Amino acid sequence: MGGTEHLTVRREGATLVLTLNRPEAKNALSISMLVGLYDGWIEADEDDGIRSIVLTGAGGAFCAGMDLKALAGQGMAGEHLRDRLKADPDLHWKAMLRHHRPRKPVIAAVEGHCVAGGTEILQGTDIRVAGESATFGLFEVKRGLFPIGGSTVRLQRQIPRTHALEMLLTGRPYSAREAAGIGLVGHVVPDGGALDKALEIAEQINACGPLAVEAVKASVYETAELTETDGLAAELKRGWPIFDTADAKEGARAFAEKRVPDYKRA
Repeated sequence: MGGTEHLTVRREGATLVLTLNRPEAKNALSISMLVGLYDGWIEADEDDGIRSIVLTGAGGAFCAGMDLKALAGQGMAGEHLRDRLKADPDLHWKAMLRHHRPRKPVIAAVEGHCVAGGTEILQGTDIRVAGESATFGLFEVKRGLFPIGGSTVRLQRQIPRTHALEMLLTGRPYSAREAAGIGLVGHVVPDGGALDKALEIAEQINACGPLAVEAVKASVYETAELTETDGLAAELKRGWPIFDTADAKEGARAFAEKRVPDYKRA
């Protein structure tokens, strides 16, 4: 199991929990954090025993965005990992889920600040839980910057365009309740409860057929921008083979025998 100075990794049953761990900087992204995130996504992809991923932050914050000093190489922690970025110039975008989509469902458990790059990473997750006092926003325009982590493309596809443009163009903060109201997050829970709720959802996912879960996730994303006709054709191509898997057979037997299915990889 991996992990770095600013990214901790642990297992909760079949769930891989990745924790952004730089609380003194509200978990601003550092070299160590980006390398740890990327390695975590790859670990989840390659380990069939992992069926879901929870992404959260330490110290009552999710992520306050990019640490520009760290990326510029101004003596920040993680210099020993800079060669990883040189070897793969795309690594930071994969870490931020801009250029990589894990096969397994990713659930975000957000407390406190989730702004700028934090809100951009959030858009790469699949299911989102927020504590009551969480704060969201894309502050880049206020700093004369561009939210290049994917927000001008993804946000309008995830929430109504009028809300996406307001968030992008005003650079103002959004409360958890307001974020839920526009569809950016799915659950708002009492402060301190986001991780527990995310793990609860993960357990519900873990109890389902893993091959079906992965195929459903893949189908949702690959058909998102297709016409209905093309989307239905792609869905059939992706979904029909699932009916011939060991998972499907076990699910049918368990239903007939009125027991909990025991899914194992075929």
